[in-house]
Amino acid sequence: MSSTIQPAPPDSTGRTKRVRDRRAFWRILLAVILPLPMLAKGIHYMLSPAGGDVTFTETVTALEAHPDMLETLKWLDAVFVVGLIPATIALAWVARRGAPRLTTAGGAIALTGFLVGMPLMGGVMTPALVTVQHDLDPTSMAALDDALHQEPLLGIASLLFIVGIVFGLGLLGGALMRSRAVPVWVGLAVMVGAATHPFIPNNIGQGVGLIVAAIGCAGVSVALLRMTNDEFDLPPQV
Repeated sequence: MSSTIQPAPPDSTGRTKRVRDRRAFWRILLAVILPLPMLAKGIHYMLSPAGGDVTFTETVTALEAHPDMLETLKWLDAVFVVGLIPATIALAWVARRGAPRLTTAGGAIALTGFLVGMPLMGGVMTPALVTVQHDLDPTSMAALDDALHQEPLLGIASLLFIVGIVFGLGLLGGALMRSRAVPVWVGLAVMVGAATHPFIPNNIGQGVGLIVAAIGCAGVSVALLRMTNDEFDLPPQV
């Protein structure tokens, strides 16, 4: 796990450079990040006072009844949004050698969905949350929320994001199972937790689904921490 100093080919003057190995830093960083997005979003679902299928007005009313939860929900969502792409890369990195084709398919679908979806869908500061936190006019903000939901570009982004979660992460879970880089239950947890949670009808169930995925991600983190630097990646040359 410790960094090592490795010799490199001589430079143009004939002197040998010494290159510090930073692979352990990246391996450990990915292991730390990996379970956080799913865990944060799972907790977010379980704490949220408003279900995902309620109207804008019902969401505002529920949030107004729990003003102490707003900052917590906002920061949990921020961890999910910021960490989801590096966590997906970490899943693919562990699975890639044992199941290259399935990993490529799952990674491409997941990352396409996330890279398109997250920048276009509005991020953490939703109209309902902004309405409550900044005491804005609910009628005007409801009109804004309705306009956003009718926007075709945002509809496409939302669809691609769901496809990334369901099919992309589902395939990566299958790739982890096939790769044998982790125990089978780890890949199964990633697959089942990620692929099923959008179809569970209530917040608690959705949160549990994502926490199952987070447990699977934690299993992949353990595999990353147990790897040698050479198993993680080739050593630096320059």
